Amino acid sequence: MGAQRGRDLLLKLDTDGSDSFVTVAGLRTRRLTFNAEAVDVTDSDSTGCWRELLEGAGIRRAGLSGGSIFRDGASDAAVREIFFAGAIRDWQVVIPDFGTVAGPLGP
Repeated sequence: MGAQRGRDLLLKLDTDGSDSFVTVAGLRTRRLTFNAEAVDVTDSDSTGCWRELLEGAGIRRAGLSGGSIFRDGASDAAVREIFFAGAIRDWQVVIPDFGTVAGPLGP
């Protein structure tokens, strides 16, 4: 993936839990990370004392940090309201030429 302009990254929010996403900001990313961790099931009976991982299981996570420009006052208010209420909502980050990263996010 080539370099992208920050304003091309869109931050979208499901404001009411209805699976209807609204663009709330253009994002200027500073860091985007993807991690995958396997589940370690090694115990004292593991063959040859080698580490054993559970196939098909694990934890995937994406992290994003940066600054943004809110689309308007209403989107700014929606994000603040969800944050201060401690609510968990589904979010999407649209990354051109890559795809959409989506999932729940809470405080």
